Amino acid sequence: MEKVGGEYWIGGIRALEIAQKAGTPVYVYDAAIMREQAQRLKAAFASTPTRFMYACKALTNLAVLKQMRELGLGLDVVSIEEAEIGLRAGFQPNEILFTPNMVSFAEYEKAVELGVHINIDSIPVLERFGHVQGGRVPICIRINPHILAGGNERISTGHIDSKFGISIHQLRHVERIVATHGLRVEGLHMHTGSDILDTGVFLRAAELLLESAEKFPNLRFVDLGSGFKVPYKADDIATDVEELGRCLGERMQAFNRTRDMPVELWFEPGKFLVSEAGVLLVTVDLVKQTTATVFAGVNSGLNHLIRPMLYGSYHGLLNVSRPEAKQRIYTVVGYICETDTFAWDRQLPEVQEGDVLAFQNAGAYGFSMASNYNSRPRPAEVLVKDGKALLVRRRETVEDLLALQTEKPLWEEESGIDMPMPIEENT
Repeated sequence: MEKVGGEYWIGGIRALEIAQKAGTPVYVYDAAIMREQAQRLKAAFASTPTRFMYACKALTNLAVLKQMRELGLGLDVVSIEEAEIGLRAGFQPNEILFTPNMVSFAEYEKAVELGVHINIDSIPVLERFGHVQGGRVPICIRINPHILAGGNERISTGHIDSKFGISIHQLRHVERIVATHGLRVEGLHMHTGSDILDTGVFLRAAELLLESAEKFPNLRFVDLGSGFKVPYKADDIATDVEELGRCLGERMQAFNRTRDMPVELWFEPGKFLVSEAGVLLVTVDLVKQTTATVFAGVNSGLNHLIRPMLYGSYHGLLNVSRPEAKQRIYTVVGYICETDTFAWDRQLPEVQEGDVLAFQNAGAYGFSMASNYNSRPRPAEVLVKDGKALLVRRRETVEDLLALQTEKPLWEEESGIDMPMPIEENT
């Protein structure tokens, strides 16, 4: 959002006008910011062949996926459902990397049918995949480097106690499985966590993967996941992707000079592409003063934006309705029957009932983590693109919440299924 002439605008459209037309709460995404972020990444890594796979778990709206495809990105998916949605958005199977965790083998078999790239992160699955597929289907292997990184324990995925990946110390066993079944390993993958500030984390991960590359002669790419940190406050520190691009570019160039078959560098940015592009617009329903606190209660809650409660994350707040008013201190809370506090003691232009507030940096893991807790419908979504505001998901209704509820018996009499007889008590 930008402030022009005393008003807030999103992609050339007044934020208040969007709130009035779409109603609140509503997620609003600016396609221009997504484009700027993608272009920044491509420029930073221009010195070496690099492929960016949008981590769509951050935001899976079809219109956003189509936008990412227009920007020339691939797709990183973590469930077979995300893979199917990606295909419906127009991605080709070879543009999708499937990186699940702790799923049934049936999902891997479905991924083979779909033709997407498959990333395996456990030895039991690797063995079973080798037994079933052999070398017919190329694979990627996810390594756990035992590197602790990330802004919160819930988003740190590369440490020794993590459920993700195959331990770097088990590579010798991996080699035996690959050789036994003739597996064709085309990629090596790591993801150490999110909100990474230190570019050295990526460089250490890259070294571990490149040291292992010689063991896999069919290698086509090394994937460092993502974790690029975006700024949440005006003075916040973010990942220096330009410095990272220079350092990794030099390392990859030197490595590829030693190989007959050069390897590509892959990344899976999610938050970096969509976080700053999204805002959540809400309406103030009540201003309540207690003996200690002034609460601004809004028509949303942890059911729509759970990150502050789950991760303790910071989201900037703006009073869209009266940006020039006198500053006061508020604690902004939601309408859920839990303690769903968005922000404690936050300075805002004086808030009145009916005002529209905007949560910034809400594009990533906002709607995608939303729920129907308290039987509240999920909000609408709007994409602002080329000066037009497009409703890309309508607001849910109570009818939507009830649509899948039935009272149909699991067993019909005519099905032929014999139900067990009740156990009679001894008398």
